[in-house]
Amino acid sequence: MKIEPNEVYTPIEAEVLLKVSKSTIKRMLKSGLLRANKIGKQYRIMGHELLKMLSPEIDKKATDLYQKVKTTTINKTKNW
Repeated sequence: MKIEPNEVYTPIEAEVLLKVSKSTIKRMLKSGLLRANKIGKQYRIMGHELLKMLSPEIDKKATDLYQKVKTTTINKTKNW
């Protein structure tokens, strides 16, 4: 399974992607090692947070590419 930087994942999906136990995910969330947003009583984790856990270099490349596309789009649509 491929981790998409701008995709939203549940803790269960994060367990599978990171190949860790449920208790490890909970511990990572509580300690702040893995950032997530809480919606109601459920956590949602952005893909780029998972990429940071696996490889900070991959996360940086994905973030840089996203920023480049965003900047280009803003510049091209500025005068519309």
